[in-house]
Amino acid sequence: MGEKFVSERNVRFLLYEVFDVESLTRYPIYEEHNRDIFDIVLETALKIGRDLFRPCFQEMDRNPPEFVDNEVRVHPMVGTILRQLGEGGWISANAPYELGGQQLPHLVTAPCRFVFSAANYSASVYAFLSTGAAHLIESFGSRQLIDTYVPKMFEGEWQGTMALTEPQAGSSLTDISTHAVPTDLDYYKIRGQKIFISAADHTGVENVVHLMLAKIPGAPPGVKGISLFVVPKKRIGEDGTLVSNDVNVAGIYHKLGYRGSPIVQLSLGEKDDCRGYLVGEPHKGLSYMFQMMNEGRIDVAIGAAGIASAAYYASLEYAKSRPQGRKISAKDPAEPPVPIIEHPDVRRMLLFQRAVVDGSLSLLLQCSKYVDMIRVSEGEEKERYALLLDILTPAAKTYPSEMGVLSVSQGLQCLGGYGYCDEFPLEQHYRDARIHPIHEGTTGIQGLDLLGRKVTMKNGKAFSLYVDEVENAIRTACAVPDLEWYARRLEEALEKLQSSTSHLLQFAMAGDMERSLADATHYLELFGIVTIAWQWLLQGVAAQNALTESLSEAESNFYQGKIHTLAYFFRYELPKIEGLTRLLAESDGLTARVNESHFSD
Repeated sequence: MGEKFVSERNVRFLLYEVFDVESLTRYPIYEEHNRDIFDIVLETALKIGRDLFRPCFQEMDRNPPEFVDNEVRVHPMVGTILRQLGEGGWISANAPYELGGQQLPHLVTAPCRFVFSAANYSASVYAFLSTGAAHLIESFGSRQLIDTYVPKMFEGEWQGTMALTEPQAGSSLTDISTHAVPTDLDYYKIRGQKIFISAADHTGVENVVHLMLAKIPGAPPGVKGISLFVVPKKRIGEDGTLVSNDVNVAGIYHKLGYRGSPIVQLSLGEKDDCRGYLVGEPHKGLSYMFQMMNEGRIDVAIGAAGIASAAYYASLEYAKSRPQGRKISAKDPAEPPVPIIEHPDVRRMLLFQRAVVDGSLSLLLQCSKYVDMIRVSEGEEKERYALLLDILTPAAKTYPSEMGVLSVSQGLQCLGGYGYCDEFPLEQHYRDARIHPIHEGTTGIQGLDLLGRKVTMKNGKAFSLYVDEVENAIRTACAVPDLEWYARRLEEALEKLQSSTSHLLQFAMAGDMERSLADATHYLELFGIVTIAWQWLLQGVAAQNALTESLSEAESNFYQGKIHTLAYFFRYELPKIEGLTRLLAESDGLTARVNESHFSD
């Protein structure tokens, strides 16, 4: 199979023609950048993906981490990749200059992460876990914490993690039991267990820095009593050398996919000598951690879209080169077989994949631009972008994750029996993709977050702003004759989303939260489809504008491909909301009413 795993042309289309990344350079924080710099960053990311990440894609899957002699041994390329990304400034790319960062817009670094994820998802996660953890210390930690940990994490010498989950507390962080006992010195003593922690220990780095949630004795009950700590695997001793911090690996998990990165169980304080350093104020840990969690949710979605992209290009290449059967209209059985891309159903599967991949990436770049606008704005404008990012995050995490699995599945289907064999990469992509609807908040959690919190926050202001954004795109598209039909379909879909929202919220207002939220996952699916339709309409406007110019054949084909994929989404995917809106309108709370005994044999 060939080595194409992303479309550079599509990334440039989204950056420059849909989201106008160059407009960000008008703001002081980004004024030292320009299109030439952005192009170099993207070209370098593509080269790194091709030359550094991709060659060990299958090796890391076939030689997963091992827990031997109390250490987690990973593929030797992990250390090489981390050091090269550290030296190249990729781990610190968004950080301010004063911390040694590149101060690049998120709108530029997001597609680079997409490239790395498409090339080798397992290899890509290490560095950007460190990015998120370092940003958390940078945002809320003391100067001493920043100086001690952030430089080493940015250099790729120390790994960063997010340590939330415990054996008895997965999505319900209220129930965490890891505790932090104050001492007379500048640290707390940590005791407890954490599970499912990505890259929490490995031989690719000298040290691992955990951003960990724990409760201080006497803290308020529930999530209001959670604090955030830096808990390194090795702490700096009195002589300046690294010494054990009583952070022990209890084991690693063996997984369906995503095998190149270890998922670790940690035991803390077995010798009563695990030291944690408070980040920010006591009892505010969850609000701090939400920054990294939300960043993590976008990163997960970028990974999902990247895997789906790699699967799409593998299946596209196969479909172009695999002869099989003849056209339905062919009468002579002696005619030579045609490439399977000539068959309408294969084209349908390819269109579905492209609709998911390009639609997902567009939404993720939309969110990335909102992150940048939050960074450069103040006052009411800043709040506007923050609310838009808040309400889009559940859909941005979920649509690429859930639909990415289906997209890869269709790619595997294009290859038939070969797709099921490890001779081709589709089976690995399929396994790798399945984690995304689970980690960083399951799909069910995202649905509850969207309908139970984001839609109602600030008296519905976030939802109202979202509707305004979609309506603005509809108005713009209505002025383009070839797009008016699609704009009207989105207008109808938006009205149905608003109606479904009002219908479900009436139960919440009446105090029946169980019924209001029982079908939150289906509401999230509805919201996600409408949102991706919005993104395809934005792309359609940019493509139609380009088609008015004199173009080469290759460029014309690219833009025409965009229009065909937009048409596919609106004719094949958007109609799925009809069933969802009917389900939500007619739901009588069945899943809330059924009880355990009804599942007996």
